Amino acid sequence: MAPTLNLVGAGHVGRVLGRLFAASGAFTVQDVLTRSAGSAREAVAFIGAGRACSEVAAMRPAQVWMLAVGDDAIAPSCAALAAAQPLAGAVVFHCSGAKASGELQAASDAGALAASVHPVRSFADPDAVAAAFAGTFCGIEGDAAALALLEPAFEAIGARLVHIDPAAKTVYHAAAVFASNYLVTVLDAALRAYQAAGVPEAVARELARPLALETVANVFRIGPEAALSGPVARGDLATVARQQEAVSHWDEATGRLYEALLAPTADLARRKRGG
Repeated sequence: MAPTLNLVGAGHVGRVLGRLFAASGAFTVQDVLTRSAGSAREAVAFIGAGRACSEVAAMRPAQVWMLAVGDDAIAPSCAALAAAQPLAGAVVFHCSGAKASGELQAASDAGALAASVHPVRSFADPDAVAAAFAGTFCGIEGDAAALALLEPAFEAIGARLVHIDPAAKTVYHAAAVFASNYLVTVLDAALRAYQAAGVPEAVARELARPLALETVANVFRIGPEAALSGPVARGDLATVARQQEAVSHWDEATGRLYEALLAPTADLARRKRGG
């Protein structure tokens, strides 16, 4: 028999993982608790297994508990779980990229094994993610005995596991923000700057597209040092100064962004030159 799994929180992440665990046989999905009875029933329907519950006290004991709740809800949800359920010997894990397994201290105090497993991808479309989850990287850390149970379960659904330092969990999550969120912010600045020069928005996107796509491809093909080009890489400080002044005159906030990027780009240029 596969280990029993209870879900506390079944939004997009919880639903996808629940469906995959049930379909693979890695876990026997048992009870599902969300913010309302209706959403719990919807989650059970999506997962294709389990029983909807309206409160943590109504859930049956399980060998594994997954807390797929918001970051700020992890610790209080864990405390409520520890107060209502026998956890000695059970595995309790959460799915946050920003918080470490230490957020589950209440479960640890109750005798549980704690861990965190963070799938590195967007879950905006749960059906699509569930259908193409194989190959997804997951940052994992926690008690060794918890990982010994969780690792084969996640491998069974196609996850690629990466062990991370729990003390650096916030920096780990910030890496994803740099690679995704802030990249969008920088590209938005580029598109707005093109438009400020009189380029229509649709044309601006086509002007930026090859630069952005080729640069990203180069970063992952040859590394950031070799991929860096432009006036900072060439040491053309006069051009850099003119650009910063012009951008600041056009849009003060974007000028500050340009200035903030100068020092780390100059450091990258020095690494490129080997100095």
